[in-house]
Amino acid sequence: MPSTSSDPTKQSRFGEKAKFLPVAFVVCNVLGLYLIYMFYHAVPRLSNPESRYRATIETAIFNAVTALLAWCYVSCIVVHPGSVPDKEEDASWQYVPQDTKGDVASLQETKRSGDRRHCKWCAKYKPDRCHHCRVCRMCILKMDHHCPWIYNCVGFRNHKYFFLLLFYATIDCHIITWTMLESVKDSVRNETPFMTSFLLLFGETLAAFIGTLVTVFFGFHIWLMTKAMTTIEFCEKSLKRTGYDSSVYDRSFLGNVQSVLGDHPLLWLVPAYTPAGRGLEFGQEAELDGQKSIKEKSFRGYGATTGQVSGNPGTYSPVPTSRNDSGDEGATSEPDAERPPVFRG
Repeated sequence: MPSTSSDPTKQSRFGEKAKFLPVAFVVCNVLGLYLIYMFYHAVPRLSNPESRYRATIETAIFNAVTALLAWCYVSCIVVHPGSVPDKEEDASWQYVPQDTKGDVASLQETKRSGDRRHCKWCAKYKPDRCHHCRVCRMCILKMDHHCPWIYNCVGFRNHKYFFLLLFYATIDCHIITWTMLESVKDSVRNETPFMTSFLLLFGETLAAFIGTLVTVFFGFHIWLMTKAMTTIEFCEKSLKRTGYDSSVYDRSFLGNVQSVLGDHPLLWLVPAYTPAGRGLEFGQEAELDGQKSIKEKSFRGYGATTGQVSGNPGTYSPVPTSRNDSGDEGATSEPDAERPPVFRG
């Protein structure tokens, strides 16, 4: 199991016991569906010589997928998504009120004033794709969203576990829905105890309902991954104006998948071996797999709505976003609000 950080500020998020209620709800649903499937479908099928061979294969696959699902779910909860380094780790991220316009050459995102983004609550500079989570009360690296079902944010370090959680949850629900349907039909046709019929029908309905929701949500996250976007970036108003094919962090299809699932394709479905790096820098590659540079792609996507910044003929700035200085998703009209990436030629 991946290790967690020993930083006490990162462990304090587990101090609010009431926020474990959504986690307990998920655990009860998973455990309930597992017990219904095993004791009211798998075991009777394994006891029948006519269906034993097929039931053995179904049960083995179901248990393997469920084990991977549980591994991913626990990892989503206990693995910290990543935060801006503390002063002891790297003092350069500590916010110092001063003119920082000359320190943003390697950044894709700055404020409207041209200064480095910083968090007024954490008193730290924020790297690209970093946002402050009001629930976790800290800045999260490559923040996708806060998920109450895992009592954690989805960020740089646990994004792979969350993506695989959706993948294995989708498979598990479909296994239950399509393989247990035969047992449900048999319970209706034959004289079956009421509780057995009820539990089979309840499990079938619940698995189909959850499976439909998770399948749609998983498809959405596949699309986000191929577009090199997080959920927060998807909601940016500037992207809505310019289209969703203009992400400055696009690294081609393979590169985008590797940025979430890791560098080795054979290990993509293993809930381990997360992407390399610290989550502090993105989009610095000039060329990748023969594709055009990130800057060229980004300029092409924003070209219709960008203008030249006075005083710097090689700088173009797209339409401002609506995030505030903290990186939260609330709209603001403050003059120092954040803006989308600035591209320097």
